[in-house]
Amino acid sequence: MALRLPNPQIKRRITNARAWLSNSSEVVQAGKTPYEVIYEEDIVKLRYYPPLQEKSITVAGEKITCATESHPVPLVIVSPLAVNMLIYDLFTQRSLVRFLRAKGFELYLIDWGKPGRRHNHHRFSTYFADYMPRLLNKVREHSGSQDLSLHGWSFGALFSLCYTALHQDKHIRNLVLLGAPGDYHANGVLGEQYQRISKALSWVHKKTGWRVYQSPSALWRSPGWANSLAFKLTSPVNSVKGYWQLVRHLENDDFVSAHATNSAFLDDMVAYPGGIIQDTVHYLWTENCVANNRLPMREQHTLTPVESNILFINGRGDTIVLPKCTQPLQALVSSKDQHFELVSGGHVGIVSGTQAPKESWPLIAEWLAKRSH
Repeated sequence: MALRLPNPQIKRRITNARAWLSNSSEVVQAGKTPYEVIYEEDIVKLRYYPPLQEKSITVAGEKITCATESHPVPLVIVSPLAVNMLIYDLFTQRSLVRFLRAKGFELYLIDWGKPGRRHNHHRFSTYFADYMPRLLNKVREHSGSQDLSLHGWSFGALFSLCYTALHQDKHIRNLVLLGAPGDYHANGVLGEQYQRISKALSWVHKKTGWRVYQSPSALWRSPGWANSLAFKLTSPVNSVKGYWQLVRHLENDDFVSAHATNSAFLDDMVAYPGGIIQDTVHYLWTENCVANNRLPMREQHTLTPVESNILFINGRGDTIVLPKCTQPLQALVSSKDQHFELVSGGHVGIVSGTQAPKESWPLIAEWLAKRSH
């Protein structure tokens, strides 16, 4: 008896499942916008996105004419840690870097790379005190402009603020800060946990003199797979639903491609160096130093020197950094031009979610354009 061949739908499902499992370039759409690496230092890279070749692009179904002239003030994306850079260039029609470049911004991006175990000594200050001055000097050399705008998300927002304050850089014209962590103890349910950790570690220190820095930083390293898992566990129901929907729609090429592209970001997160976790536990969770107007570093510095124009953006659905965590920052800086906006989405959604091209991206582009001349 001859074997019965599977029908075309089953063949399609098998083909798509194989492509999804292998992260095939045929289904993963992320990282398609051209860029040049103009500076490298160890694992850190500075990208420059040249003008787009297209006369127009499509973003979320809307046609956008590409600007023929650039704004005088370049824009630097200061990425956070743990995430890979695909977040800024997920889909051809949902790419933040492509959108900003089309809007006429001379665009740079700081990629912190993938830290190995030899980077466990890295602390917050390694990034905003050591790396950023050199990286921003390279941007200034390349662009010919002293004035810069910084776009920071999550820890990238914290780095942007701390750099500007520590170095009292009056040439940081604008700061766009998305999901910026400030008052960790005012961060809802997570904030309550941080307060408990703070009380426990303060008690331990009082009784024994022990602090987290008295243990090897290597013990505190958080590998990429753990960061991916922790992020998914912030919304476990949605994670399960996502995989269930994938199984149901395996014959749909576009659905599989979209899921594979999102997975390429979520499943390939980057490790936190041990020193970063130590700083997080000590400075942010225990001391809540930023809320007390202190930078997360050994030396005593404040946010008061920051005079840049600032746009704060938080997500209504963000469970990682609530508006109450960010808002205290407004009273700590000296900026006269400040705006606080709430948009749709969670901690990642405000950067690259389905609503971001309609809400946060146009908001950022319009706000920056008015302040980039």
